Amino acid sequence: MIELRALGALLTYPARELVAALPEIGGVIRDSRLIARPAKERLAALAAELAAGDPYEIEERYVGLFDRGRATSLNLFEHVHGDSRERGQALVDLGMIYARAGLDLAPGELPDYLPALLEYLSCRSREEAGAMLGDCAHVLRAVGERLAGRGSRYAAVFDAILAVAGEAGLDWSKAPAPVEPEPPVDEDWMDAPAFGPGSERGIKPRAAAPVPRHMHKRN
Repeated sequence: MIELRALGALLTYPARELVAALPEIGGVIRDSRLIARPAKERLAALAAELAAGDPYEIEERYVGLFDRGRATSLNLFEHVHGDSRERGQALVDLGMIYARAGLDLAPGELPDYLPALLEYLSCRSREEAGAMLGDCAHVLRAVGERLAGRGSRYAAVFDAILAVAGEAGLDWSKAPAPVEPEPPVDEDWMDAPAFGPGSERGIKPRAAAPVPRHMHKRN
């Protein structure tokens, strides 16, 4: 389920490290049998935007989407429990699931942060990943369709997560018609090997995973 970690990486803050890892992430998505070609094309368009856009504009857009307001928050329990006591207990329970697997969260991250959850599930069986994502599919779909309604290419990530989980994807009719030409999709990102012979940073699909990391294995 390495696709889940690649998709989670695309949802992290678009810092320099993420942009540098885009070829690595693209290699995983390109080789996935669980993500259909239309979804891969949308993800490639997002990657092209992240790679070619002005870094400050991309970072500001990310903060506006995911860090200001609850509607498209990447903390899943905010959509279910808000700030209630139930959310606190749900966070404890999810954290215990990670701990039983011998994984610790990075400092300052909450268990319901979607990229962290996807990183955890990328290490689990397809059945477990499908079950956990199925439980929150309604939240993933709602956030994805809100992003689509705002014209954000990040919606493609949620559509692909649902596909990997075996769930129905987004209703793309909720996305506005584009008002400007789509940026060219980097065909190398989709169809060519992520790294050439002798690359020191290359990864083998399904053997390693793209950065950044949100968890670490206990010693």
